[in-house]
Amino acid sequence: MKYKAYNSFNFNEIPRIRNVSESLRKEILISSRVLPFKTNNYVTDFLIDWSKVPDDPIFLLNFPLKDMLQPAHFREAARMVEGHYTEKQTVEILKKIYSELNPHPAAQQHNVPVLDGKKLNGMQHKYRETVLIFPKQGQTCHAYCTFCFRWPQFMGISPLKFRTDEATLLASYIKKNPAVTDVLFTGGDPMVMHASILRGYIDALLSADIPNLQTIRIGTKALAYWPFRFLTDPDSDELLHLFERIVKRGINLAIMSHFSHPAELQTTHVAEAIRKIRSTGAQIRTQSPVLKHINDDPDVWAEMWRLQVNHNCIPYYMFIARDTGAQHYFAVPLVKAWEIFRKAYQNVSGVCRTVRGPSMSCIPGKVQVLGVSEVTINGKKEKLFVMRMLQGRNPNWVARPFFAKYNPDAIWIDQLKPAFGEEKFFFEDELEQMFKEELSEASFGDFE
Repeated sequence: MKYKAYNSFNFNEIPRIRNVSESLRKEILISSRVLPFKTNNYVTDFLIDWSKVPDDPIFLLNFPLKDMLQPAHFREAARMVEGHYTEKQTVEILKKIYSELNPHPAAQQHNVPVLDGKKLNGMQHKYRETVLIFPKQGQTCHAYCTFCFRWPQFMGISPLKFRTDEATLLASYIKKNPAVTDVLFTGGDPMVMHASILRGYIDALLSADIPNLQTIRIGTKALAYWPFRFLTDPDSDELLHLFERIVKRGINLAIMSHFSHPAELQTTHVAEAIRKIRSTGAQIRTQSPVLKHINDDPDVWAEMWRLQVNHNCIPYYMFIARDTGAQHYFAVPLVKAWEIFRKAYQNVSGVCRTVRGPSMSCIPGKVQVLGVSEVTINGKKEKLFVMRMLQGRNPNWVARPFFAKYNPDAIWIDQLKPAFGEEKFFFEDELEQMFKEELSEASFGDFE
């Protein structure tokens, strides 16, 4: 199958889009002035059930709609489409809107590593063992998810983007930091790169002979949105050979694959692509946020995990939708996310229970909601959240339980307060010290 992209300029060419109302098509056009929009012919031909549009989950994952924007932002976008603003005015309005959408959640701008006094822009090092690289040529995707927390990578404002082509500096940095064991290629989607370009980055790591490098991870949505990347693209065989070569060097290769709905796992194409990847010796780990309108149902998650395991993939993470972009549309309250996770977890076998969640990737680290418990305080029963970190800016924070007051409406950690009369969570003083010179009060949020 030959790849064909659809965006705001040509989405009316999608064969089935003609059955969609004119008002909905206008919504898509307006919303895509703010939210990135791109899909492709595999998604439209094989994954979307057009009889269920606009409620079909894959349609909602790909097509930005009015309710995914705040009302004021949609009104401004409509005025842009209607030609009320000059090009210069449009750019300034978009900059303002983007700044209000929290373009860099979890203070990721403060994760940039330094080598010999030079900032390695286009890389991030938040957790001790893992360094992220954003290869310059991989900062797009086969299709864009409407919930994506990395939406600034796809917009036209360069200061918001992470990207680099300095693979040799990455190798030097890892070699000088022996605690680093993992490199994660991320984006965008590294699988949009030609195999020869990805090989250049990989070769820089392999030729450096880094004794502490144990795992290379590649974050991708290609299996869900374009499995032909591993089947019939002109360089598919070259790509698979690269995977095989990494494994033969004794390095663990983990394909971190995003699947958000069972429909993405049910075509013969994705089944064959998974088989091809697995045949190289690579493993596939799966992850997704829990998303309102898409997968906020324990039966959906249980089905996904079963399908993934049946394809010899490893369920890895259920995330909470990050506090950026269209969070207000996709957000599920923390208590509901935990209930979804718990019920789904109860209904699958042990081989599916490698998955962890629900987890928030927030400023201090990956915070997991372990559950809701009930305690008696001064003779009165009270509910509270039980939480722990799966990853932390300080590794000593990891796996230490802590407690928050019960808030049935909370969708993010900054809406929680410590339980038992504590003024702060245990990590806050140290976190504030880490950021005392860099992190403004506004970007720190409402941590209490």
